[in-house]
Amino acid sequence: MSVLGRKKLCVLGAVLGVLSCGGDGGTTPPGPPVDLLKAGDNQSWYFNNPLPTALSVTAVDVDGRPVPGVAITWAVATGDGTVTPTQSTTNASGVATTTDSIGGSTIQTVSATFTGLAGPVSFTAHATTPPTSAAVSVEDNHFNPQNSVVQTGGTVTWTWAGANPHTLTFTFGPTPLPANQSAQMSGTASRTITAVGTYNYTCTIHGGMNGTLTVVH
Repeated sequence: MSVLGRKKLCVLGAVLGVLSCGGDGGTTPPGPPVDLLKAGDNQSWYFNNPLPTALSVTAVDVDGRPVPGVAITWAVATGDGTVTPTQSTTNASGVATTTDSIGGSTIQTVSATFTGLAGPVSFTAHATTPPTSAAVSVEDNHFNPQNSVVQTGGTVTWTWAGANPHTLTFTFGPTPLPANQSAQMSGTASRTITAVGTYNYTCTIHGGMNGTLTVVH
């Protein structure tokens, strides 16, 4: 066979190979969804507050590939509270989410499903009463604990326990921010906070010495 003939056969073989793979280099779109993989299950939080992490599901086909464009229906199955939105569509990665606000029940379950799914997947959340006060130790180069939670109207007390001076400086949160505390080496500072939200604070003397306070309903 001539060189030209062999070249033609090679070209033909390459074209047929591409066509046999759908013309897209071997990538085929996912099939219809058959299951939901969940994330954000078994959270523990406080009555009448949204969970800190959204509930999410990934729609997958029979081969485990994510499926976009699937309409997911969310509903509170037991207990009380709300989910927002009650329907969301999976994105390009096959993921859909909703925000779950737990109510006054100790245990709440939320279901997620789509048309054709054999049975809904279930999320469980556990709720308790939020603390009405919090205590933070201002130690050398860190706050202990670094993250605190208090109910609206509660009081947080910072106690200086290190050998170096530290400030208490609020950098983020609902305005007006709580009053700052100048550098000191001992003593306490208390703040009663009513605005719900997340507050960040720092020591301006020591870089990386940060804390977070979450105020809930």
